[in-house]
Amino acid sequence: MFRMRASFAALVAAVVLAGCSSTGSSTAEPEPAVPSLDGRCQASGADFAVGKQASADLLEQARKRTGSQTARILKPRDMVTLEYRSDRLNLNADDKGVITRVNCG
Repeated sequence: MFRMRASFAALVAAVVLAGCSSTGSSTAEPEPAVPSLDGRCQASGADFAVGKQASADLLEQARKRTGSQTARILKPRDMVTLEYRSDRLNLNADDKGVITRVNCG
């Protein structure tokens, strides 16, 4: 009787844990966001860049996916202008050049 209960408990645990597993790969690139036709930045299209090393190729890829007219990489001590531009994408990087945040402006 004990063996049957232990087998049943193991089966239930396996089913519960199987429900928690993911079927997709976490390294797959997300589908590109549809850029707006009016040139305004949609920052969510560049979320894929967070955690990656900043580069000119990454910047251009992010610019295209957000529909932005212009884009820039901002490091912690960079001097920047304060005007808001709805058509500009900002990729904020840390001291090591890793993108930590994306926003428009």
